[in-house]
Amino acid sequence: MAHTDTGGTHRAKPTAIRALRREVPSTVALLAAEEDFAAMRGYASFGFADHARYLRAMEGLLRALSSQGVHTTVALFDPVAYQEYCAHTRLDPDTPKSRSRYTAEVASTGATLVYEGQPLDQLLPRLITVAEERATWEYASAVLARAGGCGGPGGCGGGTAHAAFDRAAAALFAVLDAAGPGLHHLVCSVPVDGTPLAAVVHATAREGLPPRLAEPGALVFRTVLACGIATQSPGGVVLRTSLPGAPDTLRGWALRDGWLRPLTEAEVFTAYCTDARTGEPIPPEHGVEYRAGLPLPRPEDETG
Repeated sequence: MAHTDTGGTHRAKPTAIRALRREVPSTVALLAAEEDFAAMRGYASFGFADHARYLRAMEGLLRALSSQGVHTTVALFDPVAYQEYCAHTRLDPDTPKSRSRYTAEVASTGATLVYEGQPLDQLLPRLITVAEERATWEYASAVLARAGGCGGPGGCGGGTAHAAFDRAAAALFAVLDAAGPGLHHLVCSVPVDGTPLAAVVHATAREGLPPRLAEPGALVFRTVLACGIATQSPGGVVLRTSLPGAPDTLRGWALRDGWLRPLTEAEVFTAYCTDARTGEPIPPEHGVEYRAGLPLPRPEDETG
């Protein structure tokens, strides 16, 4: 430990290693689900027996790292992916070192969030959403790659995929332009090869200004919609708009022939008030107006 001698008084100061520790980022991988936690209990080196206590301990660890000034990201620990990782890398899965290596891998390739002191009951739902968004984007990107090449997180390039992605982006902004000012919540649903894909994006639009879209939701939304366009799959977009002092409005569009066709008011009401799994009617939401989708100009019509 380093010391200084001032007036004969020795003062202990943090060592260089302790000081540098604050400049080394950390990643904590969490077992969010009870069944994932149960799967890890099969390893003798995993020292937790109760999921609730485990989560409290992990939250304590996160707070301790934060109090030390350590930049910390949080990821989900997937026991199935971990087992596959250990098999591929020929690591013994029943060791802390292997779990640490897997966590580092997740940090570099998977979905993560920066820990900013939020409690776990707020952090975990957001982390799960981010992981689901990434999984959806990866699957949809693979579909687009098969449809004609996909360039990566910034967009798709080449053939059908490139055209579909550009068209999806045009459709998203056409919806927001038609909807006008407000807080907008959009959901895109497309079944591809028997797999239902869904993406959500939030946008804020003010009069005279371009809409502000939340990322990475906007990227996932465009990619899912592009999948429907490229594969000519049925699908749709629903929009919820909120304005101060007014009831929320719900609108909808169906994906047809590579573009979004507005649904009638009756179709929107039926879509929102029918259980997708059972087909049974659902009571309409109180204080919400169901309206027809707005016509959206096709890009080829605007360019002549």
